[in-house]
Amino acid sequence: MAPQYSEALAWLYRATRNGQPRDPARMARLIATLGLTPPPKSVHVVGTSGKGTVAAMLAATLQASGQRVGRFLSPHVEEFSERIAVNGQAIPPEAVTALVSRLQAQPQSAAFFELTLALALAHFAQQAIDIAVIEAGVGARNDATIVLKPVACTVITTIGHDHLEVIGPTLRDVAWDKAAAIRPGVPVVTGATGLGLEVIMAAAQTHGSPLYRLDPDDPLFVLPSKLPPSDAIREQNQRLAAAASRLLGITSDTVLATGLALPPLPARRELFRVQGRTVLLDGAHNPTAAQALRATLTKPYLLLFGALPRKDGEATLAVLEPAALATFITDVDRQASALSRLSSRTYIADPLAALSQALARCPEGATLVVTGSLYLAGQLRPWLRARDLRL
Repeated sequence: MAPQYSEALAWLYRATRNGQPRDPARMARLIATLGLTPPPKSVHVVGTSGKGTVAAMLAATLQASGQRVGRFLSPHVEEFSERIAVNGQAIPPEAVTALVSRLQAQPQSAAFFELTLALALAHFAQQAIDIAVIEAGVGARNDATIVLKPVACTVITTIGHDHLEVIGPTLRDVAWDKAAAIRPGVPVVTGATGLGLEVIMAAAQTHGSPLYRLDPDDPLFVLPSKLPPSDAIREQNQRLAAAASRLLGITSDTVLATGLALPPLPARRELFRVQGRTVLLDGAHNPTAAQALRATLTKPYLLLFGALPRKDGEATLAVLEPAALATFITDVDRQASALSRLSSRTYIADPLAALSQALARCPEGATLVVTGSLYLAGQLRPWLRARDLRL
């Protein structure tokens, strides 16, 4: 990593809110101060789980239709550049360095996520994109991404228990926060169910926004026949991306199939073959995502789990642990885990050491499932990639 690029990233990572509340007005001021030009139109993707995958598929589909597409995702797994891309090409280090210099030239009170979004908007403007696909950070109501306009379509993937300390504490609170992404008259696509769907339906009715609920029998959500079969999680994400694509004017099955066949993002049920064992790496970090992951696990599995202290690790672990042959607990980002107190769990603080021991314990024919945090995935994925023996 070039010194200037490394210094630019270090400057971004040091930017915190310092106790300031989450406030979209701060993002609006940053855009105005920098004179940033918003994208001609955007798609806003929010939700508890699946929003990164849906955003990536939608961006790929729009690109396949001939448009120049900016994509903003968070968080990254290994490299900062995963967050910002134009037509699938990650932002280059020299662009990050130059744009950070531009940010540094202004007095700053903005935090990392706001600065990163500003960097993305500046890069998109330089690259003259036609449309941006923007993944929200946390919720929607007070998220920096809520200031973007005009929005051509809103996608609310799912509503579940996550970030409860910020947008909770109840599921209704979470849904209410995410429903703020609904703009007057702008179509909404959602895979939400139950109480979450009720809140979204009420908000859509209030704003006069057409609402399209996930229904495999609805032609809007039908997948192109050329698409290879996939698991239930990926299929749901594909249907949401297909519906949004069609609402944005894409009708060609060939174009849809090209975008929806996008390979999985890093650490989204990503498979490796290491030391004669299958390793499944997934960033599931809330009970909703864990339930979806559990539904795809058809073979015996060992579990290597690590969660950030601020996450509800126990609730997430409770979904996956009962069926596991054995459970290994590790720390994430050098933050000690509180999940190791049960004697039935093997606690190994160092993630790489935990991975090594879990692999050694994994029986032939079983899968080692590594999950609980995208940050944990980021720590272990380089090691797995370097040893992956899949043909």
